[in-house]
Amino acid sequence: MLHALGEEALAALLATLSQVPQDDDAEGLLPRDIGSKPAAVLILVLWQHDGWHVVLTRRTAHLRSHAGQISFPGGRLEPGDASAAMAALREAEEEIGLPASAVRVVAQMGQYQTITGYAVTPVLGVLTQPVVFQPSPDEVDEVFTLPLALALDARQYERHHYERDGYRGHYYSLTHGEYYVWGATAAMLRRMALAYASQAT
Repeated sequence: MLHALGEEALAALLATLSQVPQDDDAEGLLPRDIGSKPAAVLILVLWQHDGWHVVLTRRTAHLRSHAGQISFPGGRLEPGDASAAMAALREAEEEIGLPASAVRVVAQMGQYQTITGYAVTPVLGVLTQPVVFQPSPDEVDEVFTLPLALALDARQYERHHYERDGYRGHYYSLTHGEYYVWGATAAMLRRMALAYASQAT
């Protein structure tokens, strides 16, 4: 059971999941070229009283892109970033006030190609000390968590079909209370869920 895992066992599990080959499920709506804009997000797991949770943010409503959507902390790699992990940690500090020293980076998953041309590297990390998140008012309306057990249950993801510009495609969503996670964020979590399911069989 996930809630019974200690930090070391959880870190080992996340590292294992990151290495499971992913089937091509045509995630997303449109045919995509290989992303030319490197980016990284931090999939941060922390312990709460009822078990392990994943940290997510709700973006502010006034942003030019993805306003109000739920996402991981993260963004584009900058010239000073030596790695995807450094970029994810830098963005997390800027967006939610998370000190890099409080995160144990355990692995990174294969790149996720967005329909907007980004090649996103999900960086998996574990929070190692108590932190009070301080969301940047310019970017983040809210920091919240969802149970890791929910995120790793592939049965909880709903597939939606729709059509745009003559192309038919689909996306995935995950619901937790009032929170509706969809698009790239849900797709990256679902990759972990599929990897977890494959290890359990």
